[in-house]
Amino acid sequence: MKSGVNKRPELKRGNLMAVKIFIAADRLDSVLEKLATKIDLWIPALLKGDKSGPTGFVPYEVGKAPAFDRQTTLPLKKVLLPQEETLLRFEYKKDPEGAPKTTIALDDHREARPTLVFGARSCDVRALTTLDRVFANGPYVDPYYVERRKNTFFATLVCKENDVKCFCSSVGGGPADMEGSHLKIVQVDDGYVVEALTAEAQSLLDGLGDAPDAARDAKAAEMVKEASGRRVGDVDTQGCAEAFRNRFPQTDYWVQMVSQCLSCGVCTYVCPTCYCFSITDEVENLKGERLRSWDSCMFYHYTLEASGHNPRPTKLERYRNRVGHKFSYIPEKYEGLLGCCGCGRCIRSCPVSIDIRQVVGHLKENTNEQ
Repeated sequence: MKSGVNKRPELKRGNLMAVKIFIAADRLDSVLEKLATKIDLWIPALLKGDKSGPTGFVPYEVGKAPAFDRQTTLPLKKVLLPQEETLLRFEYKKDPEGAPKTTIALDDHREARPTLVFGARSCDVRALTTLDRVFANGPYVDPYYVERRKNTFFATLVCKENDVKCFCSSVGGGPADMEGSHLKIVQVDDGYVVEALTAEAQSLLDGLGDAPDAARDAKAAEMVKEASGRRVGDVDTQGCAEAFRNRFPQTDYWVQMVSQCLSCGVCTYVCPTCYCFSITDEVENLKGERLRSWDSCMFYHYTLEASGHNPRPTKLERYRNRVGHKFSYIPEKYEGLLGCCGCGRCIRSCPVSIDIRQVVGHLKENTNEQ
């Protein structure tokens, strides 16, 4: 294995000093407005007017209230890996001296502006470890992803509580895990204590607030301690790679696991670590764009070959591949890294209530049965 292939892209580090501020709840809007003048700002917010409706990360707009009360419906990955993006533009130009001859002009200009995601969750930020291995650490490096990654900062909430679908502790994370984060946000009774975790993030806090008083600082420390000691989920993921290999040929098992599946693909679209995509050229007259769009291994056409053969013709093969990718193929390829962050989105969003935790839990049960 090449040296450094598993390392995450490094941000430049400076001297770190303890910097904390307190943001009163009634001042949050004005603070976000100030932040937006310094850096491109994304927040979790309602995607529709209904308070019970879906949420996702969106560019900040003045007056738009962040939704900190629950995990977003859609994942953070869209900030670094947009659902649809233009990779390049091209134009065919006819040679005036030779009608049959044409030349092609390419424009692959890209610009990654400094960006802050304010109100991320630890599971979402942790999920980027998987995307980093694929897009940033070779053998092929995606320059579009890498440029955004190097220019994006994360202000991450310590989770005050979790719902019954979360299982981040089972996959190496936790409600107070700050790996990969630049700012830590702790919600106290009347506002937020925000702490810089990296030297780069310190300047973002300049002029946004004063240091918290002793009572608020102590309350924040107490909440972080409680969250750090809270275990979320009890899924045993040890030995899953070998268990999956044993289960692979057991058709009856996979029929049972996937019998309800509709192949709708929603589990892959809400997953923070799924990265399947397709590339298409969209052309009008002599101009066109090359687009990259999210795709899904749960779709029949994703593996359909030009010959008409499909190595995964049924939902059984496709769902088995999805489970294997997260709990066997990725751990084996990347030295134990799981392709799951335990966010529980696939469980919440599945229209027929398939629970990935049950599938994983059953992998190691009676694996010798056919």
